[in-house]
Amino acid sequence: MMKTGDKLDCLFCNIEKEKIAAENDAAFAIYDGFPVNEGHMLIIPKKHFKDYFEVDEQTKGELWKLVDECKKIVDKKYKPDGYNIGINCGEAAGQTVMHLHIHLIPRYKGDMDNPRGGVRGVIPEKRIY
Repeated sequence: MMKTGDKLDCLFCNIEKEKIAAENDAAFAIYDGFPVNEGHMLIIPKKHFKDYFEVDEQTKGELWKLVDECKKIVDKKYKPDGYNIGINCGEAAGQTVMHLHIHLIPRYKGDMDNPRGGVRGVIPEKRIY
């Protein structure tokens, strides 16, 4: 029996090819199935890594190249006003799929009353400073 997080049981290791919006040799990108905003993408290494701190430097470089490519795709299609980029590492940080993925979240003026603090909002009481 597979434990949650094992490669054979991994949602991202078994992604359907037609869901891939962009890719390079080391990574692929899909639109998030539960998007925070229109255009929310996930950049995912092809090799199974639990989190960002397990990844080799070459793969990290390829992931960030794909983040840049995905930004261009989202800019053209959705024309956002800004972005949040985030990575959840571990259950305490909110990671639910135990395969590294980078969130590229487009932001739009008015999508929340006061966006000040940005990613600090992971702990709502500490977002505004």
